[in-house]
Amino acid sequence: MTQRILIVEDHADIRRLIRMTLEFENHEIHETANADDGLEAVRRLRPHLLLLDIMMPGKMGGLDLCRQVKSDPSLGAPWVVLLTARGQSKDIEAGMNAGADAYLLKPFSPLKLIETIDGLGNHPPETP
Repeated sequence: MTQRILIVEDHADIRRLIRMTLEFENHEIHETANADDGLEAVRRLRPHLLLLDIMMPGKMGGLDLCRQVKSDPSLGAPWVVLLTARGQSKDIEAGMNAGADAYLLKPFSPLKLIETIDGLGNHPPETP
């Protein structure tokens, strides 16, 4: 089954690294550079998985987008993996409280990203 993945990350080099990591799998990959565009893309694409940076320019950050996606069943209840350099326990707790399914610290290895995504596939997403 092709998995539709949306990368929401303001750094083009990180989006490119993620795309290069995942394009060898059977994935349909889409990208946006901020959470506002990310929300529109979620509405339009109904991705299975969101890879979300937490700190981005714009009105909305990654945690805001995660909360919105997880609290609105009409958006399809995708998995959400937060990608961030913020690794303190309070940051991780805030991410999980926002509804994230996984939390990856930057810099992360391509292998760790694949393992995280594969691990999500073993559990059905929680519906709000």
